[in-house]
Amino acid sequence: MRVALDAALSPGLDVLDAVAATGGNLPDRIEASRWRIELPEVDPAELERAVAAFTAAEEIQVERMTKQGRRTFDARAAVISIDVLAPSETPSGATAVPCAILEVVVRQVTPSVRPDDVLSGLRVVADLEPPVSPRVIRLAQGTLTAQGEIVDPLDADRDGAAIGER
Repeated sequence: MRVALDAALSPGLDVLDAVAATGGNLPDRIEASRWRIELPEVDPAELERAVAAFTAAEEIQVERMTKQGRRTFDARAAVISIDVLAPSETPSGATAVPCAILEVVVRQVTPSVRPDDVLSGLRVVADLEPPVSPRVIRLAQGTLTAQGEIVDPLDADRDGAAIGER
């Protein structure tokens, strides 16, 4: 089956794995997402102070346009963890310009709390206003373990063999 899927895709796109999913649809299995937010021209110490204010707050109301119109909601409640990465953890392409890097784990809620909502929350509690547009990268999404880790939402359907290897 993997070979047939691979042949149907454009050159350069390859199927590496396939799993027969049972017991529910994929969106219902997505409980959380891990994001990396790179903030060029933001001093990491300034971001540390903003994150401390964010984590100290019980609730942070932000406003955003949704399909149902302009909504105000709590961006703090959905954030499971928020950390400023140490300079040694910065991307290899980093330049001499300061670049603060934030890693955030957000629980899927309604309305969804997106990375830009977290940045809005940092603006609300600490007046953090990045001078340059941030670069946002989703690192993972899936099922949330009791330890706060995000695992593949299809792990429960794996029996040790991919479909094409059975």
